[in-house]
Amino acid sequence: MRRVHAVILSLLLLSLSACALFPHRDPLNINVVGIEPLQSQDMEVRFAVKIRVQNPNETPIDYNGVALDLEVNGQPLASGVSDQSGSIARFSETVLTVPVSVSAFSVIRQTLGLSQTQTLNNLPYVLRGKLAGGLFGTMRFVDTGKLSLPRSTTGTW
Repeated sequence: MRRVHAVILSLLLLSLSACALFPHRDPLNINVVGIEPLQSQDMEVRFAVKIRVQNPNETPIDYNGVALDLEVNGQPLASGVSDQSGSIARFSETVLTVPVSVSAFSVIRQTLGLSQTQTLNNLPYVLRGKLAGGLFGTMRFVDTGKLSLPRSTTGTW
């Protein structure tokens, strides 16, 4: 019984010391800086979401994939992934572009969710995503704000 307690205590101490090996990182600062229309297909609309990623840390952040989920007016609207990879230097920033898809059903749900007096301007959004970086390097983020949906698919926001 004493050996079991010693093994458990040893494992606990090893796991605590392993956590100390991982550097503490401040959260990334993420902002949506643009949304541009892309070529659409059939019953879906596609956009390129541009996000500014700021690294406020003393070490660079390497990533090898990006995933986004966009919620507008409290309803899921679009999602997208990109296998792009790179590194964001310490105390630096970059703009990433991720293609997202909006299904016809999402558009209908958004349209039904708008009241008669509500316009497509200043709709609240929540952008959730992650920068993939391996088992312990993945960084999740959330950005909130207000956006205006485009009036046509020929211009940019």
